[in-house]
Amino acid sequence: MKGSIISGAIHGFLVVALGAFGAHALDNVLDEYGIGIWEKAVQYQMFHTIAIVAIGILMSPKLFGSIKQLKIAAICMNLGIVFFSGSLYILALSGIGILGAITPIGGVLFLAGWILLLVATLQQKN
Repeated sequence: MKGSIISGAIHGFLVVALGAFGAHALDNVLDEYGIGIWEKAVQYQMFHTIAIVAIGILMSPKLFGSIKQLKIAAICMNLGIVFFSGSLYILALSGIGILGAITPIGGVLFLAGWILLLVATLQQKN
């Protein structure tokens, strides 16, 4: 529970900082394509940051409790942010197209996290 909320808070801080950095410091550095990539990375990081915090809250003993699927879902979403958004941030800054091959790994991790959240919810007896 606590670990998911902490990692969500760290990602939340980073996504706001990276979003602001992209909007202000990179505005004259990146072309329109690069800005689009950066914005997509920020968007997906924010969505999954909120999901990680929500998973941490669901792990509260008064709600779901700390169940294995929720822990693994949070791990998948954390790794998804690193692979998906991280590769897009680097791609936007460097233009190294091969990094686009790493991005889908993050997407699959996001999907796995969402499926695990669904499974954990369906297994609840309350």
